[in-house]
Amino acid sequence: MKKQIIWLTVFLGIMSTHTIFGQNIVHYDLTITDTIVNYSGKEKRAIAVNGQIPMPTLTFTEGDIAEIVVHNKLKESTSLHWHGLFLPNKEDGVPYLTQMPIEPNETFTYRFPIIQSGTHWYHSHSGLQEQIGMYGSLVLLKKKDDPTFRKGIDDLPEVPIILSEWTDIKPENVHRMLHNANDWSAIKKGTVQSYSEAIKAGHFKTKLGNEMKRMLAMDVSDVYYDKFLINGKNESQLSQFKGGEKVRLRISNGGASSYFWLNYAGGKMTVVANDGNDVEPLQVDRLIIGVSETYDVVVTIPKEDVAYEFLATPEDRTNSASIYLGNGKIQLKSRMPKLKYFEGMKMMNDMMNMDGSMDDMGMDMSLQKMDMNTVMYPEISGNNKMKMDNNMDHSNHSMTKEQDIVTLNYGMLKAPHPTTLPKDAPVRELRFELTGNMNRYVWSMDNKVLSETDKILIKKGENVRITLYNGSMMRHPMHLHGHDFRVLNGQGEFAPLKNVLDIMPMETDTIEFLANTEGDWFFHCHILYHMMAGMNRVFSYEKQVPNPYLPNKKWAYNKLQRESNQFHFMAENDFATNGNDGMAMVQNTRWSIGTEWRLGYHDRHGYETETHIGRYIGKNQWFMPFIGFDWRYRKQNGELEKNLFGQTNTKDQRAVLSLGAEYTLPMLVKFQGEVFQDGNIRFQLMREDIPLSPRLRWAFMVNTDKEYMTGFKYIATRNIGITTHYDSDMGLGFGVSLNY
Repeated sequence: MKKQIIWLTVFLGIMSTHTIFGQNIVHYDLTITDTIVNYSGKEKRAIAVNGQIPMPTLTFTEGDIAEIVVHNKLKESTSLHWHGLFLPNKEDGVPYLTQMPIEPNETFTYRFPIIQSGTHWYHSHSGLQEQIGMYGSLVLLKKKDDPTFRKGIDDLPEVPIILSEWTDIKPENVHRMLHNANDWSAIKKGTVQSYSEAIKAGHFKTKLGNEMKRMLAMDVSDVYYDKFLINGKNESQLSQFKGGEKVRLRISNGGASSYFWLNYAGGKMTVVANDGNDVEPLQVDRLIIGVSETYDVVVTIPKEDVAYEFLATPEDRTNSASIYLGNGKIQLKSRMPKLKYFEGMKMMNDMMNMDGSMDDMGMDMSLQKMDMNTVMYPEISGNNKMKMDNNMDHSNHSMTKEQDIVTLNYGMLKAPHPTTLPKDAPVRELRFELTGNMNRYVWSMDNKVLSETDKILIKKGENVRITLYNGSMMRHPMHLHGHDFRVLNGQGEFAPLKNVLDIMPMETDTIEFLANTEGDWFFHCHILYHMMAGMNRVFSYEKQVPNPYLPNKKWAYNKLQRESNQFHFMAENDFATNGNDGMAMVQNTRWSIGTEWRLGYHDRHGYETETHIGRYIGKNQWFMPFIGFDWRYRKQNGELEKNLFGQTNTKDQRAVLSLGAEYTLPMLVKFQGEVFQDGNIRFQLMREDIPLSPRLRWAFMVNTDKEYMTGFKYIATRNIGITTHYDSDMGLGFGVSLNY
């Protein structure tokens, strides 16, 4: 009898344990499929999850067990990353780093405990899928008996908000165009900054100085987007809220590359959390949310029968998206004025040395406190021109013309409870410089992309302190997987916890975290196209247990590295009345393989092709040594030509190898020197993209073989141009240029 009682007790214990844990399991099925969307009047391919974009909002309570079953019905592999969540490394959702990709028609189950609360989001970590629909809100609620539960904040009615953008151009094509310095996005946005526009704005000297320092036009964001979206719509209304009510907006920036200014027509916003972590409430008039960041803000509906606009404006201010809170007449928020790009260009010129390096000008910059772009904001600077020099007093950042505008920066964030790390733990100090090359769209850390580095080994139990300096001219939202880090912002033991740090140009910021969860964790810029260009690192815990999802970790990591250093293709061909000429090129971070051709319509004009295989050298990549092959035929009856050095050659039949180098001079002119196997030498100067007006480009070439060319191209569409040029071999011609 005693034995039976014991067995009955064990059985009941097992059953009750199963029931308790069973109640805590929150299950979601996510089915990923191709779909067609129409955001701009054109039907385009996108990816939907459970038939919707954004993906479904997933809600859990701290203490739950998440069980998420993913059914991949695409014709390509996929994955899901749980942005900002603390979980076992194998559940983190990074293909080739924490798991193998979920292949077509496969089902994969993510299962992990929910051990935190806050506003987070989730997205694909495969290729560029995030750009075309694979993003969604992820809300982790506090337990009702949580000692950190804040009355008047955590019990308010709440709305998950996820911001995003849409482009009609395939994201793979967007990425390729960025690498090839295609300026179609600038044309669409009206931000080319051509010479005619510079003269009109009184900034001819500024434009000249810009190109003397071998810089392309000032840019704020990389991509032109056709639509900006809040919860998948450009405009929507939440009419259930009444006058006098407060609403908590759980905002995630699910955009692939867009920062958003957030403004509210109903007055100030109270920031109560950031990146899923509570902060001491603070009131602001506006804030900018970096790519992949989350903010929780509380807003008030001031009056009955009025719907107040919550406005999200991309940093380049090309358009906006709105959601109206309340029921009744719509109260709009004033739009942000167009940026003053030439003022930004002037500032950028003052920050750059002639060799392309940054001049920090003695300014102590960190934590978004000194927004270098302020010179471009008409609502702040008015018509005043801000002179950047070392004698300026930036201590109180008093550039603001309208002092009543309170803009959030990281220095204002304060945790409600101490966040200090263990004082007796060993400290590992690391420093990274964020580096980049806008001309070739290479993004790196310490001038190395992921394919050129190995994992960074850390030990469990260490405090890892990282100093980040942004030496590039773009801002970068750096995201650490699997951990929160303290941002050392002057708040002492109440330093805020984050998992994304937006670092503006020339800023230096310091973060630190406790290494407490073993595995391989991604650390990367969350601008999707920067990440895919190589601005990544991996923190790897020493002596970690094997990952069951990665049977061959070395092979998988090599695959991940290759993904961030892919070759990109471009081609252009001019069909003209005097002949056909064009070029094709493939290039990656360091290598360039290019072929040019000139084909006449008869033997007297001849045929010519040159191929160069080169490798870019140096941080700024101004210099590229190469090997080449030159083949040409032209019917000249044996006539010899002399170059400027008195050397003779014939174009009747010429096939020679060469060694040479190309160097980018001030004014973005390419200087090329080449020694051929027959002993001949050639030097050449060329530039093909001088922006005379927003759509008109001028090109020229001259070399020591006494060849020369000049021409104009009018950019009609993304892939078509109208051209005219004069060539010393071919004469005058008119035509149509096609490019890819």
